[in-house]
Amino acid sequence: MNITKAKEILGQKFAFTSEFANMVIQDLKLPKDAKILDVGTGIGSMAITLALNGYEVLTGEPRDNNSEYTKEDWLNNAKKVNVDHLIQFKTFDAKNMPFEHNTFDAIFFLGSLHHIDREYRINVLQECIRISKSNAIICFLEPNQKAIKMIKEKKPSHPDAADPNEYVQGLNLASQKMEGAFFDAFIFQNTK
Repeated sequence: MNITKAKEILGQKFAFTSEFANMVIQDLKLPKDAKILDVGTGIGSMAITLALNGYEVLTGEPRDNNSEYTKEDWLNNAKKVNVDHLIQFKTFDAKNMPFEHNTFDAIFFLGSLHHIDREYRINVLQECIRISKSNAIICFLEPNQKAIKMIKEKKPSHPDAADPNEYVQGLNLASQKMEGAFFDAFIFQNTK
């Protein structure tokens, strides 16, 4: 199934991020056998978009997260577009991930970094480096100011977007940025 059909089936919440996420995924040209982690499942937008591109994905949320995003039925969404067999779910905390060193070829965060307390963001990046392979991609898709303004009209207490570049000094990461209509992609490559 293509992204256009998936957007029709899954609706506006999925469509809001999936088009840009799909463009980023395709631009990265990851090998089809890449080991991929999606941090912060939510409605499943990133995991589903990756699966629609033929990737197997491990996704997860913290066990003790009580946000509205963890109550989303990502599995039902994945079933609606026939990619549930490509997505595996595991509870974990981004500050202390239960994965071995050098495990993943790519790690994605779709709109989740700004929900992590500022004091833990450097630790999260360090964890990403630890569990990623040499030359792996660590990609943060964060809402831009246009998206934050729209979100805050409905949810005034929503946190501001995070700029991952604030937390990468001295972490041996090469970086680039792709700007989208509502989200920007901060793409880092682990140069360890």
